[in-house]
Amino acid sequence: MSPNNLGRLQSVSLRNVWSSEAADFTPWLAQAENLKLLGETIGIELQCEAQERDVGPFRADILCKDTATDNWVLIENQLERTDHTHLGQLLTYAAGLEAVTIVWISERFTEEHRAALDWLNEKTEEGINFFGLEVELWRIGDSPIAPKFNIVSKPNDWSRTVRERAAGELTEDKGIQFKFLTAYKDVVEVNSNIPCSKPYPHHWMSHSLGITGARLASVASMWNSGTNSFSSPELRIELIMDGKNSKEAFAALEGKT
Repeated sequence: MSPNNLGRLQSVSLRNVWSSEAADFTPWLAQAENLKLLGETIGIELQCEAQERDVGPFRADILCKDTATDNWVLIENQLERTDHTHLGQLLTYAAGLEAVTIVWISERFTEEHRAALDWLNEKTEEGINFFGLEVELWRIGDSPIAPKFNIVSKPNDWSRTVRERAAGELTEDKGIQFKFLTAYKDVVEVNSNIPCSKPYPHHWMSHSLGITGARLASVASMWNSGTNSFSSPELRIELIMDGKNSKEAFAALEGKT
């Protein structure tokens, strides 16, 4: 292709695609492929657990699980410039839902609100993470419109933390598990339509079922539950049910076996 034929990026107004935060943007973002794009931007694999989650008399936009740690991730959206109201909502929802990762998405961050997130990342205890992201829409000519997330605030040393969590200093056992789960993911995705979370150096990998409160986990354990010893490794699949109706759902499932 000649460099003279290169296209030009054209910015698209967010309101041309999403006229409403609650009715348009939040449902769009909660879809698996769009959460994947967001997760790739911040270095976390996300699984949607709820939209418009009740927090007392209020509602949080999106509540997710970090599939690597099973911790709660809160996402709050804006289709305009950041404001004090959404900052207050963010902190209120995070406290009510016990989220450890808080993501604020907006069309544009004011310098004051970016500084507020930087201050929270500096002053809160280790393990509490605040992200600020601006969302943009772009197209080239008549091409489909493409979203892009830009990080404007993130936890201190976050990039280093993600690298260490993915492939840092590993024990021999963790190295074996990480190598196995990496190869296992390739095999599963080639031979089935079962989604796999990103492999990390621990003993399990999560699989979304598309059902709130239920998921699968593939386990590569050094502990053998049959012999109750470390005599030989064990591979198994676990069904994890942690929704509000999990006991009733398990009883119904058990009755069909």
